[in-house]
Amino acid sequence: MDEKEIIKKLEKYNQPRLINILNKVDNKTKKEIIEELSEINLKEIERLYENIKDTVEVDIGELKPVKSINPDKLTKEQYEEFENAGIDVLKNNKFAVIIMAGGEGTRLGFNGPKGTFKIDVEPKPKYLFEIMADSIQRANKKYDITIPWYIMTSEKNNDEIVSFMEEHNYFGYPKDFVGFFKQGELPLITEDGQIVLDENYKIRKAADGNGSVFKSMRERGVIEDMKEKGIEWVYIGQIDNILLKMVDTLLLGVAIKEGSEIATRSVFKDFPRERMGTLCLKNGNVKVIEYSEIPEDMIEAKNENGEMLFGESNITCNLFSLKAIEKISLKDLPYHKAHKRYNYLDENCKICEPEEPNAYKFEYFIFDSFEYFNQISVVRGKREEDFAPVKNKEGVQSPETAAKLYNDYWRRHADERM
Repeated sequence: MDEKEIIKKLEKYNQPRLINILNKVDNKTKKEIIEELSEINLKEIERLYENIKDTVEVDIGELKPVKSINPDKLTKEQYEEFENAGIDVLKNNKFAVIIMAGGEGTRLGFNGPKGTFKIDVEPKPKYLFEIMADSIQRANKKYDITIPWYIMTSEKNNDEIVSFMEEHNYFGYPKDFVGFFKQGELPLITEDGQIVLDENYKIRKAADGNGSVFKSMRERGVIEDMKEKGIEWVYIGQIDNILLKMVDTLLLGVAIKEGSEIATRSVFKDFPRERMGTLCLKNGNVKVIEYSEIPEDMIEAKNENGEMLFGESNITCNLFSLKAIEKISLKDLPYHKAHKRYNYLDENCKICEPEEPNAYKFEYFIFDSFEYFNQISVVRGKREEDFAPVKNKEGVQSPETAAKLYNDYWRRHADERM
């Protein structure tokens, strides 16, 4: 696409700042900007801008509490029936796992991909990727199988992650069973809809959220690869939960026995305002309301026993049939916006450093895929067994709190450790 075509498109989609910048830079820089812009869907940018204006309104009258299976209330026979159904899938090599690892360790005060962060657990500190490798290896050893392991990276950290895994010999995991694929990116835009350039005249982008996993799997050939391997079920989890059950045979068995294409583990909120997405039913379908979008009357709602009505919470421990993934990969999930502060290049090619949030990043959330399915299984987990997130440098969900949960868990389950 040449300069005239780009200028014409920028005028059509109301990008005067970029036009001004192109008129001021040297030919080499102009060519580089035009090359980048040629790969940007400006119509999509316009859609993003319209999303900024939208306000999320949740009508609690449309919502009902979700029903979950509590493993503690299952009989021994029920539990074993679910488990055996899940184990059968594993032993027939129809199961794979995906770890979403596109994020950086910014909130941890760590400079690098979050999976390369080392946490001080017992008996020796381990990298987050190492903990995930151990988790899958335990299942491989237990069931005499080798589970295909896919890692979703980002444009920003892919090369570093691949090099890191090679340097550490994949933490003993068979290299031929490990695959990498990148998630997408979306440009940042300002409050008035302008694309943001950084100090190097590059379009500033951000990874497009964990919900991009489905489309990325299709575009990067992962779905086809899984089909060739005979995979039918895929567990998708996040790198920063060090108690993640990568191979959850109970969840898998429940999905199979209930005829669900998706299953998820939840935990119950400790208190109403805990910053966690809330699972509920809307028009009979499972939905997750992000904590930043939960209305006040939903937070305070109680049942007839005075307990939280909407306490079942999403912890991104999700299982999908490959058929479900393929279906979702063809859908356009809704965007969620986040108002952030970013340095930017103004129309005079000067860097501005705002003190307040000035631009928006956009993300897809994996749980928005739930609404396309009439039947989803929910299994209630336990915080001390299933949820030890490493997100913040200090305080809640920090390396200190996660390490304690992890160490306590393995003291209780020492006989299962490798």
